[in-house]
Amino acid sequence: MDTAQGKFRLSIIVPCYKVEKYLKKCLDSLLAQTLEGLQIICINDGSPDGCIDILNSYKAAHPDTFVIIDRENRGVWRSRREGIEAAEGEYTGFIDPDDHVRKDYAKELYLAAKRDRADIACCGYERVEDETGHVYSREMTGFCRDHFDIKKDPGLLTEVNAAPWNKIFCTCLIKDMPDLENIPPALDDMMFAQLMYLKCRRVTFVKKSLINYTVRQDSIINNISPALIPKICRSMKEVREIYAQKRPGMLLYIDTLAFLHIGISLMYRLYSPKLKGFSRLLKSDLVFLDKNFPGWRNSPYLRASYIASHDCANLRLRIMRDVYLLGLFEPFLFFYTLMIRRLKLDIKW
Repeated sequence: MDTAQGKFRLSIIVPCYKVEKYLKKCLDSLLAQTLEGLQIICINDGSPDGCIDILNSYKAAHPDTFVIIDRENRGVWRSRREGIEAAEGEYTGFIDPDDHVRKDYAKELYLAAKRDRADIACCGYERVEDETGHVYSREMTGFCRDHFDIKKDPGLLTEVNAAPWNKIFCTCLIKDMPDLENIPPALDDMMFAQLMYLKCRRVTFVKKSLINYTVRQDSIINNISPALIPKICRSMKEVREIYAQKRPGMLLYIDTLAFLHIGISLMYRLYSPKLKGFSRLLKSDLVFLDKNFPGWRNSPYLRASYIASHDCANLRLRIMRDVYLLGLFEPFLFFYTLMIRRLKLDIKW
C-alpha cells in the first residue's frame, strides 16, 4: 500500500539462498505486520532449491507488496545492494530469510524513527537455536539510552550490534552508500552496516525483542576457517580507508570496532582447543590491529572516564581489551567456550 506521499513507508529487503525450509515462515511474519505501506523486496540469489517458486507464489498473491529479483548467485552483499536500489520506502530494513519477526516489528521501528527524527531505528532480538528453539540470549533490549547522535558521540556505536537486520535506515541516506572492492567472506553484516552509517546521524531504540534470530550450525559465521582471515582483514582495511576519506572524525571508533570484531569476535569464531597454531594466529591478529587500526589500544571510548560518564558504556569491551593486552585471551576463550557449551548460555562481548 502506498502512503499519501506516493511511496511506501518501509521497504524490507530479504536476500534468499538455500532457505526453502525457513522462507514461508519469514514471509508470513512480514505479511502479518500491523504497519501499512510495506514493500517487501526479495532477491533470489541463484538459490538451487525451491525459493524462487515460493517467492513467485507470494508475488502472485500480493502483487502490490512484493518485488522479486531473480538472478545468478552473487552473494548476500550484492543482494542487499540490489535491494537498496529497488527500495521505494521512506525507510529501509533488512531481514534474513531464516529469521522471523513479531507482528509489530515494522510499526514499532517506523514510529520510533519518525517520533525521534532518527536516521536509524534499532530493536532488540532473541537468538534462538534452530533445532531446539532454545533461546540463547536476548540482545539490545536493555540498552540504557533512548537515542544518541553518532556525530557527537560515535563511541556509543560500539555497544550497538553491528548488523543491518534489526534496524531500519532512512532510505535516502543509504542509496549511494560506497562499495568495497574486496567483499568480505565473513563479518559482512558488520562491514555492510558501517557503510550505511556513513551519512546517518541520529539513532533511536525500541527496547523490545521484535525479531527471532535463528542460530544455525551451518551458517557462515559458525564455519570460519583461518584461510578466510586475509580476505576479512583486507575488507576491514578498506572500510577504514573509506572512513578516512568520508568521515575522519570516526576513525577512532573504527579502530575500536576493529578490535571488537577482528580481535575478539573473529578469534572467538576460530578458536578450538584442538586447533594447532591458534596462539600464532592470535599474535598475527595483534600485529595486524597495531599496524592498521592503531587507535584500538588507547581508544578514548575504552577509558575509565568515558565509561563512567556514559552509564558504563563499553565496560565489557574495556575488560576484554585488558584481558587481551595481558596475554590472557586464549585461556579466557577456553573457559568461556566450556561454559557456554555446558550451560547453553551466550554472553555477548
